[in-house]
Amino acid sequence: MTVPSTIETRQPASVGDPRWWRNAVIYQLYPRSFADGNGDGIGDLAGVRASLPYLRGLGVDALWFTPWYASPWVDGGYDVADYRAIHPDLGTLAEAEALIAEALDLGIRTIVDIVPNHVSSAHPWFAEALGSAVGSPARDRFWFRPGLGTSGELAPTGWVSDFRGGTWTRTTDADGRPGEWYLHLFTPEQPDLNWDNPEVRAEHEAVLRFWFDRGVAGVRIDSAALLVKDPTLPEVGQAGRHPYVDRDGVHDIYRSWRAVADSYPQPKLLVGEVWLEDRARFANYLRPDELHTAFNFDFMTRPWDAAELRDSIEATLASHRPVAATPTWVLSNHDVTRPVTRYGRSDTSFGFGAKRFGVPSDESLGTRRARAAALLTAALPGALYVYQGDELGLPEVELPPEQISDPMHFRSGGVDPGREGCRVPLPWTRDGSSHGFGPDGIPAWLPQPRHWDGISVEAQEADPASMLSLYRAALALRHSEPALRSDDFGWLDGPTEQVLAFRRGSPETGRLTCLVNFGPRPVEIPPGHRLVLASQPNIDNKVGPDVAVWLRPFAETNNTQEKEK
Repeated sequence: MTVPSTIETRQPASVGDPRWWRNAVIYQLYPRSFADGNGDGIGDLAGVRASLPYLRGLGVDALWFTPWYASPWVDGGYDVADYRAIHPDLGTLAEAEALIAEALDLGIRTIVDIVPNHVSSAHPWFAEALGSAVGSPARDRFWFRPGLGTSGELAPTGWVSDFRGGTWTRTTDADGRPGEWYLHLFTPEQPDLNWDNPEVRAEHEAVLRFWFDRGVAGVRIDSAALLVKDPTLPEVGQAGRHPYVDRDGVHDIYRSWRAVADSYPQPKLLVGEVWLEDRARFANYLRPDELHTAFNFDFMTRPWDAAELRDSIEATLASHRPVAATPTWVLSNHDVTRPVTRYGRSDTSFGFGAKRFGVPSDESLGTRRARAAALLTAALPGALYVYQGDELGLPEVELPPEQISDPMHFRSGGVDPGREGCRVPLPWTRDGSSHGFGPDGIPAWLPQPRHWDGISVEAQEADPASMLSLYRAALALRHSEPALRSDDFGWLDGPTEQVLAFRRGSPETGRLTCLVNFGPRPVEIPPGHRLVLASQPNIDNKVGPDVAVWLRPFAETNNTQEKEK
């Protein structure tokens, strides 16, 4: 790996830039697994605060926290019981406020997770609904319905949960008799909210203001396309548009949220979790009066293949262009198999339905490809998301069934290994019972492999060829290179169809070329270019298989050997 000696480790984002997010590097924190500050084996806000210098040195512009709210933690915190309180395992509201301010002092903004589709069954609203009569205002905040069949014994629909199984649970009335059913697209402990109810809309706008007033820079919106349901409750495929995915009414909600976000002197960012195959429908969420950005899951789920990834890049840029929106590039998150493991398998794509125990992976090959993918994504125009631990090259951990708590595992009948394999706490030091995640002698809430000593932060900081060093160099260049901060992008002819090549920048800003070799044989670096950064060390004049390089032309001339398409 080549690390330019002239670049700075960190150039903080401009606090006054209202469009800071267009080229931002946003680091996703799963706080329960980042760093344990109070010594109980669970990551917390104290651990994050103590680690802010590490995050500044990595070169990130913002931190996105998965839900840190009060919650029974049935689904990793996505079952929220109180949006205005911090989970006691993680800290206090005062600590959250201090973290937001301390991070901003370092040029790092904070994004919090909002879960508008549902709340926890422990939420006061749901307790009130269960104790209220059929047809009451309290029940109207949710989707309570009578069952079908002769005595209401059948669920109102046959909708299938993303977590597998049914989406309706029957209640029991005060007299002990079976009562109405309530809707939950996820677990029974996550009842869906009725977004036709004005109280639901007003409460969520109040929650946005609560966190915006405390200095957060924006929100990530969980399951953003699911909020609005067809009140006639048709089965999937019966009435044209899907009964609860991507219904037109959801856009009115986000227009209202955008008005709230834009009402602040420093406008707030709205990021949607939008899983949609229809690119035109996806782009609707990014119109100028709705969300600023949405996650690009298509790219993340594609296999390690030149044609597949080029197709995804082209489709992403094309879908964002009509609405002048910023694309996002994501390699993984808290739900998805880590790249080091995924790219080392025979099938390098990702699908929730395909997750199984015992799928073999070549960790060395996967690491090589993950390093190349890091440079590929970091060179693309738009916002870059980095999930915690990917900068260390952590692999997926296959946990024994007795240590799994993810509802996806249980609702699949034990077939799905769940999502906690990518949520194992980070290794900070070579030694210690939890590799420095917490104090020695206190086990982490999920077990770390013992061999992680070699990929700990401590080990990698001393190695200029490590994954961590690669990420630091790449993110520093994203901040310092005008070409990588522009919107200019163009494909270049590669030496073979298994090589992706594109340029960033212009003669005015300077140009940078990214070349990624997906083929089985090395290819030569194009004449007239010098190496800026490579995903593997000891690059001479050839780019080996599963290697990415960033190149700079010696001069901007018209006789370059590269032919722009």
